[in-house]
Amino acid sequence: MLSYPFMKLSIGIVGLPNVGKSTLFNALLKKSPFAEASEGQASLAKVANYPFTTIDPNIGIVEVPDERLPVLAKIVNTEKIIPAIVEFYDIAGLVKGASTGEGLGNKFLSHIREVEAIVHVVRLFDDKNITHVANKVDPLDDIKTIETELILADLQTLEKVKSQKFHLRQGYGGQVKVKNESEKLKVETVELLITSLNKGIPARNINLNDEQKAIIKPLNLLTLKNVIYLFNVSENQLQNKNQIEEKINQILTNFNQFQPISTNFNYLYLSAKLESEIVVLNENEQKEYLKQYDLEESGLNRLIKKAYKTLGLISFLTVGVKEVRAWTIKKGTLAPQAASVIHSDFEKHFIKADVMPYKKFVEVGGWTKAREKGLVQTVGKDYEINEGEVVEFKVGI
Repeated sequence: MLSYPFMKLSIGIVGLPNVGKSTLFNALLKKSPFAEASEGQASLAKVANYPFTTIDPNIGIVEVPDERLPVLAKIVNTEKIIPAIVEFYDIAGLVKGASTGEGLGNKFLSHIREVEAIVHVVRLFDDKNITHVANKVDPLDDIKTIETELILADLQTLEKVKSQKFHLRQGYGGQVKVKNESEKLKVETVELLITSLNKGIPARNINLNDEQKAIIKPLNLLTLKNVIYLFNVSENQLQNKNQIEEKINQILTNFNQFQPISTNFNYLYLSAKLESEIVVLNENEQKEYLKQYDLEESGLNRLIKKAYKTLGLISFLTVGVKEVRAWTIKKGTLAPQAASVIHSDFEKHFIKADVMPYKKFVEVGGWTKAREKGLVQTVGKDYEINEGEVVEFKVGI
C-alpha cells in the first residue's frame, strides 16, 4: 500500500518542440502508482509530430525510488509505505524568440518560473519521421537557443524591476540616487545581474552573497534555477555508451566555449521511447531487458534520483507498525527543523531524537534490539540529520 506526502518539490521539463519531453513525462506518469490511485491529479501529455501540442503544463507526482522502504516495512510488519515525491511539470516547447512571445513563449516561460529546478531535454536521436523545429538535429544549437531565451527573459524581468520597483532616479553624471543602504544593495545587485546576463552569464553562475540571494529570490529568475541536461537518445545509440558519452562531452565542451564562465554540467542520457515501453514491465523484467544495454537501472529512476539530489534534498526515515516513511528535508537541516516536517508543533516542543544509520538498523532488526545493544545515538537540537538515518523524535506534547 502506497501513500504520498504532498510536498511541492517541483521540476520543470523544458526544451525545444519535438525533443521528447512529453514522451518522457508520460513514462514518468505511467511509473507512478499515484497517477492510478488519484483520478484527476495528473493526465498523460499529448504527443504529436508538430510543435506546441502541449500548451498548458501537465503535472505529475512521482515517487523517489527507495529500496530501503520495503526492507524496513518487512522488519516492522507493515504494508503502508510512504515514499518521498517529486512533482514534474511538462512545459510546452520553447522556440527562438520565446522571450518576446514567439510560440506563446511568454506564457510558457511563466510556467518555468513556478518550478524549483529544470530538466532540459536535448534531442540526440535522429528520426526522419519526427520533425525538428529547425529542420536539423543540432544539440549544441538547441542548448544555446534555450539558454539565450531564458537569459533574455531574465533581463526583461530585471530591467522592469530596475525601472518600476526601485523607482530609480538618475542624478548628475548618471549616478543612481538611493535613499538608504538597503535600496543601494538592491540597485547594485540588479545591475550586477544585468551586466552579467548581457555577457551571457546565467544567474546561477554569478557569485552572490546570502543577502543578495535573498533580495532576488522573489524574482524567480529562470537562469538561477539548477539545470539537469537530459540527452534523449535512440535505442541504437544506447548500444554504444562510450560513443554517446564522448558526443555529449564534446557538445558541452563546445557550449562552454561560448560562455564567459565555464560550467560543470549536471547531465544524464536515456531513451525516452525505450523508457515509455519498459515502464509497464515489472522490476525484474525491466532489469532483464536493460541488461542488453549494459544498464543496471532505468533512466527514469536515475532521473528522479538526480532531480531529488539536484534540489539539495535528502531523506530521513521513520519506522513503525502504522507506516514506514521517507521524509524530505534540505541537506544540513537540524533535528528540530527536521521534526517540524512531521508536524509543525514538533520543532517548538522538540526534546531530543534517537537516530541510527539505516544499515545498522536493518542488521539488528529494529529499535528494540538496537537499544538492547546500545547502538542508538540520542541527539539534541544542534544535531544535523543525515541522509538515510532512521529517526525517532521525542517531543514534549
